[in-house]
Order: sequence, then structure tokens, then C-alpha cells
Amino acid sequence: MKLAKNFGVASVAIVMSVTAVGNKPTHAAVIEYDFTVNAISGNNPGQYYGSFEYDDSSLTGTGLENLGVGNGLAVTFNYLNTIYTEKNDELYDSFPVVSFNNGKLSGLSYFVADKFFIGSEVDTPQIGGNKFYSILSGESLAAAEIGTVSYSKVPEPFTLGGTAIAGAMGLWIKRKNKASKVAD
Repeated sequence: MKLAKNFGVASVAIVMSVTAVGNKPTHAAVIEYDFTVNAISGNNPGQYYGSFEYDDSSLTGTGLENLGVGNGLAVTFNYLNTIYTEKNDELYDSFPVVSFNNGKLSGLSYFVADKFFIGSEVDTPQIGGNKFYSILSGESLAAAEIGTVSYSKVPEPFTLGGTAIAGAMGLWIKRKNKASKVAD
């Protein structure tokens, strides 16, 4: 009887965790990414950190798509002890953007005059990417590629909650099993 009860509780915990991890919301969500710039050359080699978030309600998951400040894109980047936001982009209102190819993140396109550019190629600023450039001259947009950018999605709170519930249920079952063995 105890085995059936424990199996039932374990089954509920597994269903709850799979549901939390596997469900995609049917409504728009604010998605957040952290990014790390690894500058390996230039005057200021090192790692620099930032994040961005956006509203995914207009993404279709098909083809090349861009989301910008009109889609709630907000960017924060700490470079050389200065915090830059989306409002520091030279072409704010049109840029920065995050790009997707068939629903998969391609990267950020973000340009701060006389400082840096994050994107794919300097001559295609409308496509986000994973390259980091130092701006050498703002007048001619001369830039030197000095590093790379890596992106990591921040887990949604619901996913973390489901994992926490499943873990707590597992610990509870283990404790109950241990207590029942001591009582026997």
C-alpha cells in the first residue's frame, strides 16, 4: 500500500515538473538573455557583461525576424565601468535589435558611437550576431573586430518553480521512506 501511495506522489511530482518545463505559454512573455563579451584583442581585453529582454508576442518563428525597442527591447551593458542602455544606441528608435532565424536567436545588433558595435558584420547592422567590434573612428565607421559575444537565456520563473516543486517532492518522498523504514 505504501509503495502505491509513494508511486502516486512521485507520479504527481514528475507530471508537475514536466508540465512546468515543457509548456510554452500561449500568451506573450518577456524573454531575458544574459550576454558575455570576450574581448581578446584591442586596447581593453577582458570580459564584459550585459543583458537584454524583449516581448516575444510578434515572433512567428519563421525566417529572419528582428525585434527592437518597439517590442520592449531593453539592453544593459557594462563596458569599461560604464553602463550603456538601448538609449545609447546611435540610431535609437530603430536600433538596437535582436535577430532570429527560424525562431532561434542570432544575436544582438547594438552600436554606441565611438565605443563599440555588437552584431554580425559592420556593413549589415540590421542583423544581430556574436561579434564584438571596437569603433576606431565614428566618422567613417572604421571598426576592428576584437572579440566574440555569447548569449544565455535566463530561465523563466515558472520553469524554476516547477523544478523546485519536483525537487521538494522528491526529498519529501525520500524522507517519508526513511521514516517508514525506521518505524518498521
